[in-house]
Amino acid sequence: MSNEEPNSQAAIGRLISDIRAVKVELLSAQCAADRLRMQYSISDIVSFGERQSLKGAIASADALCRFFASIAEQIKKTERQK
Repeated sequence: MSNEEPNSQAAIGRLISDIRAVKVELLSAQCAADRLRMQYSISDIVSFGERQSLKGAIASADALCRFFASIAEQIKKTERQK
């Protein structure tokens, strides 16, 4: 949307569709993490898990957390203004 008219119906429709797709993909990732959490202890994951895979997963989760925290903060600001 940044390169297009920000309020065009097509751009808004794509944004809404992308948000819905991300929601489904994040739910899938959460389910995968829950399966891992329920099957193995943290100590087993740390002891036997591949370090690079764990560090990559942690970095991805951290980046997602920061991104959605910034969105949550913006939502709070918008709601306070109303």
